[in-house]
Amino acid sequence: MMGPKYSGHHLHKVVKELLGDTRVNETLKNIVIPTFDIKLLQPTIFSTYDAMRDVSKNALLSDVCISTSAAPTYLPGHHFESKDKDGKTRAFNLIDGGVVANNPTLLAMTHVSKQILMGNQDFLPIKHAGYGKFMILSLGTGTAKIEEKFDAAECGKWGLLGWLYKRGATPIIDSFSEASTDLVDIQASVLFQVLGCNKSYLRIQHDELTGEMASVDVSTSKNLNGLISVGKALLKRQVCKVNVETGKNEPDLERGTNEQELARFARMLSEERKARKEAYKLV
Repeated sequence: MMGPKYSGHHLHKVVKELLGDTRVNETLKNIVIPTFDIKLLQPTIFSTYDAMRDVSKNALLSDVCISTSAAPTYLPGHHFESKDKDGKTRAFNLIDGGVVANNPTLLAMTHVSKQILMGNQDFLPIKHAGYGKFMILSLGTGTAKIEEKFDAAECGKWGLLGWLYKRGATPIIDSFSEASTDLVDIQASVLFQVLGCNKSYLRIQHDELTGEMASVDVSTSKNLNGLISVGKALLKRQVCKVNVETGKNEPDLERGTNEQELARFARMLSEERKARKEAYKLV
């Protein structure tokens, strides 16, 4: 109760060993990673493009990964420093990126839109943030909504401690996290439906986790194998879309299974890549 559940020492050691001196601008693919600066009380977003433009954001990838995984109550916040182009020190005091964007879909869309507005040559063919040309694959990590743990009558009796910890859960954190996740899903889903390109948005989420499978940190072989089984079964299920009134995922009868939709996405991306290669040859 008086400190994070885990020290993070082993996690930090492994992350640093795996990533070494790799920096954000050296990733094989363009990335966008959210964190939250607990000292400044504002989001700090790291991305490949920003790292190329702002040397102070070109941090060690290990520092960024440790920061974005520093979930409150589970792992300690992370402090590190960098230098700007003038040699001035910039300090970061960061915690979990889920505080900023537990569902980073809109964050990614906004980041790409920003690059378009800045005239980034990678996105030159897209004009005026044409979201109709976007393809979004949003993967959730599962929730335990089916358990319906609490109600208004019970939470109405809670004080500070009740909201922070109740029956193995952290209601205040869970509430903020789930609200953020679902609101982004609703906004993205409605946006793509309005644009008439709802099949360009695919959200895969499992809302029926129970017990230890819904936990953040139970990493026993039994639990991990159980999650693998859930994931495989989820591939065979009908694609779902969020009901904007209830917030629940409901089958989208106009689409196939998650597995079929993933295969369709893969084909479209492959065809796009081939088309771009041909276009570059003609330049």
